[in-house]
Amino acid sequence: MPTPLSLTRSQRPDGKQQLTAAGEIDMSNYDSLAKALEASAEPVVLDLTSVDYLDSAGLMVLFAHAERLEVIVSPLLEPVLSVSGLTDLTTVHRTEHGQGAP
Repeated sequence: MPTPLSLTRSQRPDGKQQLTAAGEIDMSNYDSLAKALEASAEPVVLDLTSVDYLDSAGLMVLFAHAERLEVIVSPLLEPVLSVSGLTDLTTVHRTEHGQGAP
């Protein structure tokens, strides 16, 4: 049974596409995130501020799309992205209180 994950696509005021994820990203649902990111060839701002858990399967998806991602994370996930090395490959913005863009 897949872990609950919701993905919402929107357009930011600056014209960039944004994909907002909420829930958990793990091996039971990482393919949903991959398909959502593959749906567009344009750069994407990925808002993970409402994601409570991210495992290696989710990180694999982020690494596969790192060259065209800008990621927004809460203090909960920022260390995971930092230790994994993703912060060296893409722009990562940390929010202090979750929700929203820098």
